[in-house]
Amino acid sequence: MVDLNQYPHGSLQEIMKAYDRFVPHQFLKLLGKKSITEVKLGDQIEKSMTILFSDIRNFTTLSESMTPQENFNFLNSYLNQMEPVIDQHNGIIDKFIGDAIMALFPTSPDHALEGAIAMLQKLKVYNEGRQKAGYAPINIGIGLNTGLLMLGTVGGANRMEGTVISDAVNLASRTESMTKNYGVNLLISEHTYYGLKRFNRQYIRFVDRVMVKGKMRPQSVYEVFVTDSDHVRELKKNTIDLFEEAIAHYHFKEVLRAKKLLTKYLEINPHDYPAKAYFERCERFLNMGIHEGTDEVDYTVRWTPEMSIGHSLIDEQHRELFKNTNTLIKAVMQGKQVAEIEKAISFLNDYVVNHFRTEEELMQQHEYPFFKIQKQQHERFVRYFVKLKEEISKLKKNRLYLLFRIKIFIVDWLVNHTTKEDMHFGLFLKNKIK
Repeated sequence: MVDLNQYPHGSLQEIMKAYDRFVPHQFLKLLGKKSITEVKLGDQIEKSMTILFSDIRNFTTLSESMTPQENFNFLNSYLNQMEPVIDQHNGIIDKFIGDAIMALFPTSPDHALEGAIAMLQKLKVYNEGRQKAGYAPINIGIGLNTGLLMLGTVGGANRMEGTVISDAVNLASRTESMTKNYGVNLLISEHTYYGLKRFNRQYIRFVDRVMVKGKMRPQSVYEVFVTDSDHVRELKKNTIDLFEEAIAHYHFKEVLRAKKLLTKYLEINPHDYPAKAYFERCERFLNMGIHEGTDEVDYTVRWTPEMSIGHSLIDEQHRELFKNTNTLIKAVMQGKQVAEIEKAISFLNDYVVNHFRTEEELMQQHEYPFFKIQKQQHERFVRYFVKLKEEISKLKKNRLYLLFRIKIFIVDWLVNHTTKEDMHFGLFLKNKIK
């Protein structure tokens, strides 16, 4: 521990300023502390945040060509460009992990996404300077995920540090690592996607569903391609339906059809790396029988006891939601008329609204601290229902693609929301009513 009394009068402010470089003042503010001297081991808060992970592509290869001093000069030069960008968008750098950055955005997913885009734009300027100086440009990948996390201090009597604890961190890291698989710069999880309020979604497209340790259902991942070149960006925007239809067929193991659609797509946009990645997946399946998707043979969703939050009324409503969702899925699978499908989704929509109202009344009654977040998520989900109903009424897309949309926008959301946010509320109720 540092004994501040040993320093001469007037230097305390400098010491505190130095400490601020290691423990950000935003971190202290979130903990409700004015100074690092007030921080104690075990201080913690729980909050919904967006986590950002980024790292430099092929950094190991790049670093092997440099001396240790050149490595540190390069890293500090790069990080010095990114640090203020994150700060300007209300982000907090949690830690530097070699060439990687982990940052927290406690205000909103929009700030996090805008910050990530600004980082990529800053990188373009930084690379121009590198090229002028005779150095090769670098690429980075960024992944975002939004969720509840615990922020606080861990350690021992003589050494402690600030940290975050949450499975949301693992998904953010996994999302960033997937950027390498698809040759893209920026991916976001479904939780960040659903949390956006302002960002223009015409520059976002679905890319994949992945299983993550500790999750009961696959997690959807989306590409944000707003920083692509003007030509590529417009091509992607104008061909989203064709791209996602091809992916839907792949995930439902209609691989020959998926390959045909991808061939058509790549004739339009031959430099689309995610499309190339899926085309290669199709070939691996056709040649070796290896399917790299996560979809089950059974399209329906199953209720399991592990999904129970411990409140009889809410659990019963959740079971009914799953039952009604399966009614919709079967109507689409069996080729029912549009009117019958619309009837099924309208009934489901009404039930969802009633269920959300029941949950929200309980949350207000018991003063649940994350009521506002839950209510916002409920409202956004209802809006997605409206969008899906519009797609069904047009019925321009084939039924398999429509099933895939239901999987992404209804089934995955309901299960993930039930087993995460609602489970958190259930634990809160259990402790509150003791």
